Amino acid sequence: MHIGCPTEIKPQEFRVGLTPNAAREAIAHGHKVTVQTGAGDGAGFPDADYESAGAQIAGNAADVFAQADMIVKVKEPQAVERKMLREGQILFTYLHLAPDPEQTKDLIASGATCIAYETVTDDRGGLPLLAPMSEVAGRLAPQVGAWTLQKANGGRGVLMGGVPGVGPARVVVIGGGVVGTHAAKIASGMGADVTVLDRSLPRLRYLDDVFGGQFKTSYASAGNTMDLAREADLIVGAVLIPGAAAPKLISRAQLQELKPGAALVDVAIDQGGCFETSKATTHQDPVYEVDGIMHYCVANMPGAVARTSTIALGNATMPFMLALADKGWRQACEDDPHLLAGLNVHAGQLTYFAVGKALGIDVLSPALALKT
Repeated sequence: MHIGCPTEIKPQEFRVGLTPNAAREAIAHGHKVTVQTGAGDGAGFPDADYESAGAQIAGNAADVFAQADMIVKVKEPQAVERKMLREGQILFTYLHLAPDPEQTKDLIASGATCIAYETVTDDRGGLPLLAPMSEVAGRLAPQVGAWTLQKANGGRGVLMGGVPGVGPARVVVIGGGVVGTHAAKIASGMGADVTVLDRSLPRLRYLDDVFGGQFKTSYASAGNTMDLAREADLIVGAVLIPGAAAPKLISRAQLQELKPGAALVDVAIDQGGCFETSKATTHQDPVYEVDGIMHYCVANMPGAVARTSTIALGNATMPFMLALADKGWRQACEDDPHLLAGLNVHAGQLTYFAVGKALGIDVLSPALALKT
């Protein structure tokens, strides 16, 4: 199979979909790899690294899309990239379709087979291709939240760890999954007073058993969430419903109840955000204010640490990428139901039910898609 990796063109996105090591592995499996020139520069992988691995370098994205049987990316294809997809081509990347009807429409129209990193599952009920970026985003959230809290950036002027005689920042993390756990670990390590909210009692018990004393846990009822939010300096939104639009946990009206200058870091912004007032921002202009509350809603947070993120993502995606290349998408998905869970679009039809529900689009069962 011919595997292509274009340069990411989403603003301030420095990651790359294929590392030189992944290219080397694919070539060792008998596949051909083409990488757009400069695709790895932002992550510290120059063209020479790919050439040493045996990959070919293409001068532009059009050449990559035209030649490749499978496109491997990081972020969802932008409008100009979606026009270059063709019927029968495989797209393997993050998609986040539920809050993005335009992308969904274009991918359906392309006739391509689109497999989303964020909905591939594992035998423990996890999301193995989302997890590494969730870990990165979770660890970044307190860091960018601390920056947002600085008075010069519009925040309350509160130091995360406080100082002797002055209490630390109060941090509320809504969601106790991968993002929330890593956010709580880092925030508590910075000296903040941290509470993690979740609706799963088994998850809360796990967090208490493993991290007991490092941070507090609480049940995420609507009333309890707002009671804690009113006292918070920093709130991290870390709620995920796989493949679906994120639930809105704090409304605009409720912003009036928060402390002036409090910071909201919405890590769920890729899935539409979990605060009603959230809208996607970029690393270039990451923060905006609504009703005196500062919002940090960068849609590709891990892109800020592109090298770490690229290597972590490549470690997770490589086995699936090789399976798709070695067997073709149909056989690979027949052999692995967890990979089949990643199938979001095929041959002009939507194949992921949570996206169909969010966007009001009819859905073809992935099992039936295998037979079409």
